[in-house]
Amino acid sequence: MAMVNPTRDRTGVSLVVRSDGVLGSDALAHEAQLAPGLVERLISLGLVQPSGGTRASPMFRRSDAELLMRATRLRRDLGLNYAGAVLACELLERIDRLERLLAQASFRK
Repeated sequence: MAMVNPTRDRTGVSLVVRSDGVLGSDALAHEAQLAPGLVERLISLGLVQPSGGTRASPMFRRSDAELLMRATRLRRDLGLNYAGAVLACELLERIDRLERLLAQASFRK
């Protein structure tokens, strides 16, 4: 089982970061440089899914912070609402996955 390393940010909020790089929701918000309420909203829209923990204390991958930051940039730069930013992120992720598969298939030939 991964060790938990509780730290505190400059406001004194406890940030739970496990040794395997999995983050609690407050640590995820801190890592993404977003307000915890905004992170909760993006989670409720389905942008990121917990990778462990409990319903009361979900845990997320560190890479989820990058996804949250991407969604907020899309909102800011393109004027999308949060639901549109989530959809755009999902489509961009799907494109990335398909391009990787295409590159693997062409490499095998």
